[in-house]
Amino acid sequence: MPHHDPLSRALHDQGPPGLSPLPPAAEDLLLSLSAPPRLAAHLRLVHDVAHQLTEWMPLHCPGLAFDREAVLFGAATHDVGKAVHLAELAGPGSAHEDAGQELLLAHGFDASRARFAATHASWTRSGVTFEDLLVSTADKIWKNRRVPELEDLVVTHLARASGRERWEEFLALDDTLGRIGEGADSRLAHQASFPVYA
Repeated sequence: MPHHDPLSRALHDQGPPGLSPLPPAAEDLLLSLSAPPRLAAHLRLVHDVAHQLTEWMPLHCPGLAFDREAVLFGAATHDVGKAVHLAELAGPGSAHEDAGQELLLAHGFDASRARFAATHASWTRSGVTFEDLLVSTADKIWKNRRVPELEDLVVTHLARASGRERWEEFLALDDTLGRIGEGADSRLAHQASFPVYA
């Protein structure tokens, strides 16, 4: 069935090859908020990159325990506060971070899930988990932006879990992020095809 309104298209159109659907709870939230179509497209793209990262992690490092569903939910909702702070969809700003966490809590989501809205841009603060780091990484790699300080924190977790040398983990992560990053142009074009405002 074709989807005609921009929000439905952002949530369901094929987009770049193999684009993963959002978790149902995240999709339902965006629909209930009448979220801006560009925001929905962005969340879906970052979620898809998180999906690729979380598929790679256990293959590369089976001993690394993490909550895959939390990462996927976090990636699917990390910028939901931009539904409130619309100016931050097209320009800089961080008001959406705390607003997103509050919005998720107000809609009945557990604090362990709502946290990603607040932590996705602040990976150096105390108490940041590996799951937070993966959401932050997905939010950079979707547009092929490399952040050495962030990636170094991921490498630390990988090396600790695998027992391999840091340089080995760096090379493995670098290769994977480079491969995922190659799809940035099509992701950016897909996001730009949706209006900022509904």
